[in-house]
Amino acid sequence: MIRRIDLRGQRPADYREVVPRADFDVDAAVPAVHAICEAVRTRGLEAILEMSAEYDGVTQSDIAVPVEALSAALADLDPDIRAGLEESIRRLRATCAAELEADAVTDLGPGARVTHRKVPVDRVGLYVPGGLAPLVSSVLMNVVPAQVAGVRSIALSSTPQKDHGGLPHPTILAACALLGVEEVYAVGGAQAIAMFAYGVGPCSRVDLVTGPGSIWTVTAKRLLKGRVGIDSEAGPTEILVLADETADAAYVASDLVSQAEHDPLAAAVLVTASTELADRVEAELETQVLATKHTERIQTALAGQQSAIVLVDDLEQGLEVTNAYAAEHLEIHTAQAHEVATRVRNAGAIFVGPHAPVSLGDYCAGSNHVLPTGGCACHSSGLSVRAFTKSVHVVDYSREALLEVADHVVTLAEAEDLPGHGAAVRVRLT
Repeated sequence: MIRRIDLRGQRPADYREVVPRADFDVDAAVPAVHAICEAVRTRGLEAILEMSAEYDGVTQSDIAVPVEALSAALADLDPDIRAGLEESIRRLRATCAAELEADAVTDLGPGARVTHRKVPVDRVGLYVPGGLAPLVSSVLMNVVPAQVAGVRSIALSSTPQKDHGGLPHPTILAACALLGVEEVYAVGGAQAIAMFAYGVGPCSRVDLVTGPGSIWTVTAKRLLKGRVGIDSEAGPTEILVLADETADAAYVASDLVSQAEHDPLAAAVLVTASTELADRVEAELETQVLATKHTERIQTALAGQQSAIVLVDDLEQGLEVTNAYAAEHLEIHTAQAHEVATRVRNAGAIFVGPHAPVSLGDYCAGSNHVLPTGGCACHSSGLSVRAFTKSVHVVDYSREALLEVADHVVTLAEAEDLPGHGAAVRVRLT
């Protein structure tokens, strides 16, 4: 069901060349996605309606979701689901509020002040996938940090559903209503990203697009990021479990299964020095996968090239592999798990010990589940309040403060052969 990669006795120059990865070829999707984006740019709403019919099997006359549909979805929402959403929102708001950065003021001398100001993005477009599963939690993970950051205008789009009259899934609509988001569109995939980037039909152009999605969505983000800001190119989900002989095989297997059920391209990786644990986890997988709902999807993900049990010599090599892999989700099931976690440099989110499964982070941990994938955690962070703010330097100098550094400015301007720069200072001091 899941292959093994044996790295014992080996020290590759670059572990990234040997760890399992999904075949997620964005470059190969570029021509088709470019055509979609160009159609939206040149033909606007007409092109989107055609794509909804072709790709989603729905006939639409309008892409805007009526406010009445949002209210009705919230009214019909199961009370237990509503309670879960409200608790998730409460926890996420608390962690987002703690992340807010205050302005930083630096006085460099009398009358010489620079303020590092944090300013929210004006308008954002949030994308929520609705293909294999209605990811209602992604509504929360996108909307809450944007609201806490102070974003003035929020639009959200999700795939139109044939079974729901051409609207996004009712649970997604209910979550929007619960959060007070009224500008919602029934548009999916690459065409949704293009709609946000160009401003099409009732949707005006946004400054930033965030949210996970399929290869079509990711490719559209790459193609349009010169025109609109993006959070990241988040691809299929992935989990890496770093475990030793103390780990509970049933826990480890269940967490691998939980991520594999997202998508046939989802990656599930176990890194361990214990062959006994590897054997027990394999046995658990055989049992657990057959007992779950999405058996075929999970089997495909576990059998894919992106999933494996990686055998290493010891915990030290395990950490080398872990930091090279830079997992979206990293679980640590070892002795002294908290200490081990401090030695991890590259991960989207780290789940420490047996009682912090990735599923907790997906819904109610208070952390954000929109995270970097494909090894991007070595240089990028997950979605947070910071993604919805930008920095502005405010420079406030008096004449006396300018005079103090004028000679340096003139000298450096002349060194760069830009005499006009120096003259702009001199004219103020004559």
